[in-house]
Order: sequence, then C-alpha cells, then structure tokens
Amino acid sequence: MTVSLEQLSRCSVAVDLGAARTRVYLKRFGVIVDAPSAVAVNTRSGALIAVGAPAERMVGRTPEHIRVVRPVSGGTVVDIDMARRMLRALVGDRIRRAWRRKPMLRAAVCIPHDAEPLVQRAAIETLTGMGARRVELVDSLIAAAVGSGLPVEEPEATMIVMCGAATSHVAVLSLGSIVASETVPVGGEIIDRAVIQHLRNQHELMLPNQAVHPLHLAMSVAPPGQTEAEVYGRDVSTGLFRTVNVDTEGVRAAIRPPLTAMVDAIRGVLRQCQPDLVADLADRGIMLVGGSAMLPGLDSMLRQATGMPVHVAEQPAVCAVEGLGAMLEGRVRLLHRDPLSR
Repeated sequence: MTVSLEQLSRCSVAVDLGAARTRVYLKRFGVIVDAPSAVAVNTRSGALIAVGAPAERMVGRTPEHIRVVRPVSGGTVVDIDMARRMLRALVGDRIRRAWRRKPMLRAAVCIPHDAEPLVQRAAIETLTGMGARRVELVDSLIAAAVGSGLPVEEPEATMIVMCGAATSHVAVLSLGSIVASETVPVGGEIIDRAVIQHLRNQHELMLPNQAVHPLHLAMSVAPPGQTEAEVYGRDVSTGLFRTVNVDTEGVRAAIRPPLTAMVDAIRGVLRQCQPDLVADLADRGIMLVGGSAMLPGLDSMLRQATGMPVHVAEQPAVCAVEGLGAMLEGRVRLLHRDPLSR
C-alpha cells in the first residue's frame, strides 16, 4: 500500500468511502460530494429509490419492498455493486464524462490501515467500475494526519486517533510512516447503541436513530449549569409517543465503558514506541479526527486518562479526504532522503 507523492499527483479524484459518509475530492475543485453512505433500493425490481441523505432519512420508515443498504462498513466496501451504483449517483455526470474522455484517468482512495488484500481489491474494483484506469491506495491514517495539519513528514512523533462509525484507529507517525498502531471495534454506531440502551433501561424509551445525534449536539452545546436535554421516542410499555428530560451526565456515564477500549488502545500504542517518540507526544499530544471525534466529553476523557494534551481537528469529519486532496494537489512535501554517497 506504499504509494509515492509523484504517483498521487497524477490522480484527478480522491475518494473516502466511509461507513457513515462518502466524500469525493476533485482536483482543483475541492470536495464535491459529502453525503451519507446509504442507498435505498427496491427489492422487487432492483431499482435505486434514493441515495445519500434522502436514503438515510428512510431508515426505519420503509415498506417491506424497499430496503436501505449501507455498502460500506468500517471503511471496507462490503457490497461492490451497490457501492459503485451509489458513487455513480453521487458524483453526477461531471466526473463520469471526464472519466470517459480520459481513458488513463487515475483515482486515489483511502483504505483502513493494514487492510487485507480482499479489502484493497474491493476498493479498486469499485472505482475501476466507475471508469478509473488506475487506482492508488492510501492509508486513511496518513491522509487524515495530513488533512488535520500534523507535520507527518518531520522526524518527530505525532499521534492520531481516527474515530469512525464502526471502528477507531490509533497510530503514531514519524517521517511520513506509521510507527505503531492499533484498531479497536469502537465507533459512533456503538456509542449510539449505548445511548439508546441507556434510555431504554432508565426511561423506558425507545429512541429513534435520528434522535441520537441531536442528543449529542444538545450535550455538547448545553450552557453551563444545564444538565438536562429533552428527547422524544416511543414508550416501551404503551407504544405511545413520549418526551422525557434526560440527565446528560447519565448519558456521558453510559458511553464511558465503550470509550475505555480507546484509552487501552492508546496505552498499547505508547508501549510499542521508543522513549524518544513518547517524549515528543508528551508535548504535542493527541489529535482527534473522524466523524465521531466531536462526541461530547471524548477529548476531556482522553486527556484525563492519558495525561496528554488532546486536540480536535478543525474539521475532523473531512480530514482524510482533505489530506488526500492535498497530496493530489502537491501541497505536501515529504523530506527528501537520498542514500548517502560513499
């Protein structure tokens, strides 16, 4: 999966196929697609009903013959044909026409760190089916580190925690490469399930999927002293609509257990590093990226657990595709390291 900046500079399109959202970066234009990785399909005819945000709004609201499919899971394409159809609908005619005009058009795609060959092949086949004649694979951790502004090319340690929908990746980088890394099956979806289970147990309330994110938002922007947020859902016993005031501290306590796995992964990565690298991290700290990096209280919990500074990227959700785009545009320059002449 090693690819040079020279190879990336020949690419025209960068794609980040995430479990939650799909993003496409077009050279010289920036991010042109940022939509949920969801497809609504008619199971009787096989026709697409909706793609992206309209499909996501259908979750839990469709009749039996319409199914909402997520073709990407944990950064891995699990349904190549559906992922290809989703991309075709999202990118529109502009990129498809460009790919037809340029038979040697190249594309770059983010894939999870240490992805298996089958995972790599699925990503390649998804884009070649769209018309790309060559696909470059880039580690999503390196792309996200570049997009968050970390000096990955320097001979100093930087730690990045990429919080995705299904998994989280922890890595230490130096000189443009990954020194140590760990992956934990903890992401935004698991944390959402912990919140839903907490409300069911404590308030006998079944929370709709669409109401979890507003609850996170209410927790993160609540004024000082406000400890409650209003949520709505279905009463477990009566089945009727009901609203309750939820203690936000109780919700934070409910999501703490799954987040401890992330803390354990950070400690495990630090144990793999040389003392000099750990000394760098003590000053520079941890950078949080990914769509789940904005979870309320996540940065403070990691700060307390590790004793290290914790920073959230300016736009954590788009760091990977922005970093990949920066490499396509030639805005990244790794240190030039030639073998010493004898």
